[in-house]
Amino acid sequence: MSSEFTLPPPFESNLTWPATMSGELVTFTLLIVFAVLSALEFSHPKRKLPLKQLRQSYQTNVSLLIFNSIVISLLSAAPLLMVAERYSDWGLLSYITNPAWKALLSFLLLDLLLYLWHKASHRFDCLWMFHKVHHNDPYLNVSTAFRIHIVELLIITILKSAYIIFLGVEQTMVLINEALLALFVMFHHTNISFRGEKRLAQVIIAPYLHRVHHSTERNEHDNNYGTVFSIWDRLFGTLIELEPAEIGIKNSSPQTVLGLVKFGFSSAKPVPVHELDLSLKSMIAEAAYYKAEKRAFTPGNELRDWLEAKREIIRMVYGDKAIGKQSTESDCPSIQRPFTIC
Repeated sequence: MSSEFTLPPPFESNLTWPATMSGELVTFTLLIVFAVLSALEFSHPKRKLPLKQLRQSYQTNVSLLIFNSIVISLLSAAPLLMVAERYSDWGLLSYITNPAWKALLSFLLLDLLLYLWHKASHRFDCLWMFHKVHHNDPYLNVSTAFRIHIVELLIITILKSAYIIFLGVEQTMVLINEALLALFVMFHHTNISFRGEKRLAQVIIAPYLHRVHHSTERNEHDNNYGTVFSIWDRLFGTLIELEPAEIGIKNSSPQTVLGLVKFGFSSAKPVPVHELDLSLKSMIAEAAYYKAEKRAFTPGNELRDWLEAKREIIRMVYGDKAIGKQSTESDCPSIQRPFTIC
């Protein structure tokens, strides 16, 4: 299939896009943007990162990108442009005559699809086990955009293919959408900060918004799921604005390509209660006090109040599946009772 796509007459007359879209041109543009963003975060970083570890992060992430590209080619997973070539005349967009509205709707709906997928990847253990590979980079930088497990990449490709068929997205729009997505993903992973960033974040996902999404704390990284527009997080109540204390995931995890591929097939390890941060323990203590106050501090129920408060707080912060096998023993500091998180 040729990598050259010529826009039909309606696009030429109504849009300012170039009449011809080249896959090679898009690739070259993305490489230029990657180089510029890399230079910016090296010269004006938001966080000072150790050079040796940062170099390893770049090497691992770019190598994973190359590995994923090779595997995708070998498996012949439905290339998005081939799907668009076959099904572009189908779908809901065929009922819209204005090409500008077609382009806008196709991009907005794609961004919404990725928001929902991203949120599901954090909510369901079977998806998080692969998505956590993206989160395990402790040195957030522009190359982190390429740290994605091959299984997650295949699932996303299938979802995008279904979206193309359902809407009937044309090849040119697919190419432009994919290029724009890549640009925005690289941008919001870049280790930079700039004047007007918060104002820009009113519309799109800026680096400071996505940085908290890579926090080691789950109650922080289970937010800010947007890829391009911040409207979805604002609309669905998943937007937070704060500076994370630490980036990555808790506990040690591999930082090599082969290690990351294998890491995606490993389930999360239990986290002992004694490792809960002090803020979470304070929340449990406050909830237990509230329960005791409701029963007028009648003695003999202290342990039950504490255990009930603990279950409720952990469920609220980590979700229903966060609570694993619970012992009936006391929750004193000397006793460690594990619960699992995804």
